[in-house]
Amino acid sequence: MFAYNLGLALAAQAHLENVTRLVVGHDGRLSSPSLSQSLQAGLHAGGIHTTDLGLVHTPLVYFAAHVDGCGSGVAITGSHNPPDYNGFKLMMAGRTLHGADIQALHNRMVNIQAPANMASGQAHKQDLVDTYIQRICQDVRLKRPMHIAIDCGNGVGAVAAGALYRALGCTVDELFCTVDGHFPNHHPDPAEPANLQDLIRHVQSTDCELGLAFDGDADRLGVVTRSGEIIWPDRQMVLFARDILQRQPGASIIYDVKCSRHLGQAIRQAGGTPLMSQTGHSLIKARLAETGAPLAGEMSGHLFFKERWFGFDDGLYAGARLLEILSANDNPSQLLESLPQGLSTPELKLAMNEGEPHPFVKRLQTEGRFPTAIDRITIDGIRAEYPDGFGLARASNTTPVVVLRFEGDTPEALSRIQNEFRTAIDALLPGCKLPF
Repeated sequence: MFAYNLGLALAAQAHLENVTRLVVGHDGRLSSPSLSQSLQAGLHAGGIHTTDLGLVHTPLVYFAAHVDGCGSGVAITGSHNPPDYNGFKLMMAGRTLHGADIQALHNRMVNIQAPANMASGQAHKQDLVDTYIQRICQDVRLKRPMHIAIDCGNGVGAVAAGALYRALGCTVDELFCTVDGHFPNHHPDPAEPANLQDLIRHVQSTDCELGLAFDGDADRLGVVTRSGEIIWPDRQMVLFARDILQRQPGASIIYDVKCSRHLGQAIRQAGGTPLMSQTGHSLIKARLAETGAPLAGEMSGHLFFKERWFGFDDGLYAGARLLEILSANDNPSQLLESLPQGLSTPELKLAMNEGEPHPFVKRLQTEGRFPTAIDRITIDGIRAEYPDGFGLARASNTTPVVVLRFEGDTPEALSRIQNEFRTAIDALLPGCKLPF
């Protein structure tokens, strides 16, 4: 019933914005097909037509909305969240709905009914996977063939990933590229190092030049080298920024609060303007549209290319752009491992009850003491900057956790910054079990 009412509410909004058609696609979670059917039934009852893409990765929904010209669509996906989670990524008239837009939709859903005497919308099934692959191959050209491994984690990226990279001229070793909503091998979240171990072992035991990993709906990219080193997205962005700034000198590059200090420094050194932003898919996309920047990215692996692409996050396309750059080098792993970095932690998660993380982080912003910090950035949680590193605490947008990340120039700096955060958190939440 929720999905049906959401469809009705979206239909009402579509009429207000002169939108007559929405693109709809879904991931491989067990609940996704039925949610798609119910959502579309609501849209049709509200007089809106749908283009039904079926089982596709989220970026293909965005791609279809651009190709169709409607600029509107819904991707039904739980992304990287546990198997029993699911959700809706919403795009209307060219913009991603978030914040107040979502609240307005909720308000519209209360007691909503199908309008009387309105012609029902119709569904049109369409397969755009080949069109999507052809469009990327028109844009991205590798300097030489490459041998790579990909790990889709049984997520929906498997529908297109192998075919795409083979079309680009790669030999592709596929790991867990059968879509399965149970995720039987490992969870599809490349931000967690444990989920990359199968890919690392494969690359190390074969002649693959590197490995690419994708999350559950393939809008995020993970990268590993032949030596088993994980190249986190902020380091990937250094490579992308250097490449793009050769063609667009002086351009702004957007990155979220979880990214390394080395990224901002590298952007300046390459002649660009670094812009730090809040974390979040819709927030990054809004900032991208506002500034006209050619590239934006998040530490989680969302990478948004506006130069030569449409400005939405797409793990498969990001992987293609990465291979384009690396194919000019005889030793891609060596190039990746030479990218600047500090000593850093992955994302660490402090679990809380539902509704607790945001109020706690607000208290940390106003009451937390970080006596040796030289700057406090509060655009998203609290990021304390130090001469030799940073510490971050922010509330997750999707699950009831506080996300923490730390970076230091030396082990001593990293330990000192973590201890300062430990003291600040313990003062507000005595006895809590910290993940560091």
